[in-house]
Amino acid sequence: MRTGLKITSFVAGLVATFGSAYAVGGALDPVAVPKEPSHRESGDGHGEKNAEGVTPGADLAASGDARTDPLPAAERTVTVDGYEVTLDGALRPGAGSELKLEVEKDGKPVTDLQPHLGAYGHLVALRAGDLAYLRVHPNGEPGDGRTGSGSELSFTATAPSEGAYRLFLDFRHGGKVRTAAFTVYAGGAASEEHAAEGGESAGHGH
Repeated sequence: MRTGLKITSFVAGLVATFGSAYAVGGALDPVAVPKEPSHRESGDGHGEKNAEGVTPGADLAASGDARTDPLPAAERTVTVDGYEVTLDGALRPGAGSELKLEVEKDGKPVTDLQPHLGAYGHLVALRAGDLAYLRVHPNGEPGDGRTGSGSELSFTATAPSEGAYRLFLDFRHGGKVRTAAFTVYAGGAASEEHAAEGGESAGHGH
């Protein structure tokens, strides 16, 4: 009898405890989760890629309002912290293409870029809309016997589809990392139009 009473009392205690916890939880307001994701995490470019050649990512939700800024205009030369970075090349859907970026300061090429993340520059490419993270490979690295620390950086990238993309180049000079951002278009009339504009304004057009 005593054992039966102990078990009954124990079960009653569990019911009371969990019942109180449930009541407290129901009284608290839940965290407001937006229907659309407000932040996206992607791999670092060294993991597996899917059939489209895009590094897998995950959407993270956060409370609050999300507003999309207009896509910046496509320009072949951008200025960041007194440096001029010029992009040469274009993304091609479904095919690898070379992207060259030249770094200048005060109208002169920067010939002493410093290594950053295993190369003299680190390029990230994101597809507008879903922020798909493209795999971008540097063509050469410090110490390979053929890649110098000059102003011109070369990368190979493949666009998984037509559309707009954002490119972010990180480069280190004077012990500080700076980022130059570009808008580019892969395939279609928009891509050809902007490529033509870039060819006409080659050099330092803004």
